[in-house]
Amino acid sequence: MSLLSLSRLRVVLLEPSHPGNIGAAARALANMGVGRLVLVAPRCAIAEEARTRAAGGAALLEQAELVPDLATAVAGCRLLIGASARQRSLAWPQWSPREAAAHAIAEARHGEVALLFGREDCGLSNEELQCCHAQLRIPSDERCSSLNLAMAVLLVSYELRLVALDSSASLPAVPLEEAATAEQITDFHRHLEQTLLQIGFLNPTAPRQLLARLRRLFARTRLDGVEVSILRGVLSAVQRVAGNPRPAAKSPVPAPEI
Repeated sequence: MSLLSLSRLRVVLLEPSHPGNIGAAARALANMGVGRLVLVAPRCAIAEEARTRAAGGAALLEQAELVPDLATAVAGCRLLIGASARQRSLAWPQWSPREAAAHAIAEARHGEVALLFGREDCGLSNEELQCCHAQLRIPSDERCSSLNLAMAVLLVSYELRLVALDSSASLPAVPLEEAATAEQITDFHRHLEQTLLQIGFLNPTAPRQLLARLRRLFARTRLDGVEVSILRGVLSAVQRVAGNPRPAAKSPVPAPEI
């Protein structure tokens, strides 16, 4: 297996607050040959402590991309994996680090892949995790399940390298069609929410878990770009009819003979 796949992986740290963790994460990625580090709205400066902790990964730290939001961080990615120790009331598809690594390397042969790590104090929010195709959960002891951010990055990047080096590894099948990008999926879900509100199917005062369940449904199906376009076309047609209702037909259209 070529190590080229590792260069198509980006590790995204959401609002990191400790420069030492940022530096240690950069070192871990450099150790394992993972290509990119993206920092979303960091809550601390990349200070001298970060450079010291980065050691041999100083170059990767200096090249780290600072972006304002998650959407920018994952732009162009075909697969998003969110690392989180917390179980959610609405369970998301879960992969172990080894399973996540196999999926990530398989997908990285065809395009960009992002692995998301949350804040040191509270991890990923439900909304952020629901942007992902799956949750990466490290099977740690329940009495102390939360790992230090840099430790988690090292563990996951080690599994990624093991899979990338194993020429005999059995990788998951990847959809033959071009997978929809993170931006396309986000725009589709916004369009879906607007349509459901317009036709009165979604109650904005009591949405419950409707949108989250729909996100989970479409995450499992791994939509491609053409499928997203078709679905958005259907939504646009529904919106037009809802905005301009036609008179009811006097009699139903007869079913075609088979």
